Amino acid sequence: MSKVAVVTDSTAYIPEHLSNGYALHAIPLQVVWGGETFRDGVDITPLEFYTRLQHAKVMPTTSQPSPAAFQQVYTSLLEQGYDILSIHISAALSGTIDSAVQAKQTLQTDRVIIVDSYSTGMGLGFQALQVARAAKQGASLEECKAIAEKAVQHTGVLFAVSTLEFLHRGGRIGGAAAFLGTALGLKPILALENGKIVAVEKIRTMNKAVDRLIDIFVERVGSQRPVRIAALHANAPAEAERLLEKACQRFDPSDIAEAFAATVSPVIGTHTGPGTVGIAYMAGM
Repeated sequence: MSKVAVVTDSTAYIPEHLSNGYALHAIPLQVVWGGETFRDGVDITPLEFYTRLQHAKVMPTTSQPSPAAFQQVYTSLLEQGYDILSIHISAALSGTIDSAVQAKQTLQTDRVIIVDSYSTGMGLGFQALQVARAAKQGASLEECKAIAEKAVQHTGVLFAVSTLEFLHRGGRIGGAAAFLGTALGLKPILALENGKIVAVEKIRTMNKAVDRLIDIFVERVGSQRPVRIAALHANAPAEAERLLEKACQRFDPSDIAEAFAATVSPVIGTHTGPGTVGIAYMAGM
């Protein structure tokens, strides 16, 4: 019986206590800052990133992993006898999947299946974990593919940003461009839909935006159970903990499979900016 490894990328930024014990590998994207290049979450941590951002004269940008980075990881796993389910940040947000596809083509193998998560952060993380858990139980590569594709349909990400400046500057603003030029102080609620950032609502204060974000989350989950919740934050841990507590209060404890606060990786923080909070969820799986 073949064994399956899951390859994801650093934007999932899965907390270590959840990823331990699985054949789960994250390929880092890159933060490019002036003349320096940092591997996301490897050479620069979120704390180091936001500390530097406070005093930066030059703003960072990001880049996808190279096909060679994928080829190196794929080759190592294939040589160990693994088939590979490779699931990554939405192709609408990054060229990461394109690099993965190029690596697979170079290796000329059918033992690698690549899936677009249409997500990022713990939206991607929940999907990767779901597949890794199934793989550990003996699921085949084709079964893992089916689980990944189902997970994509049961995952969502909602977030509120302090400013649209970072999304705009990084070219990732997508449907949120509708909110550019609105009154200062309004806090946009955004979502990932079909892998793209879309505008949901704009709220006058961040506290009200968080409350409304939870309402929208509960509406979108509907009757799907169980619910997995990650309160995401970009250098706003206290706000994320409050968001998590409020979100969990909206469900019967027996309906919550897991719930935790998680930071977003420096690459994601480059585009959202500090102070962003959100919810990534998987429901019905």
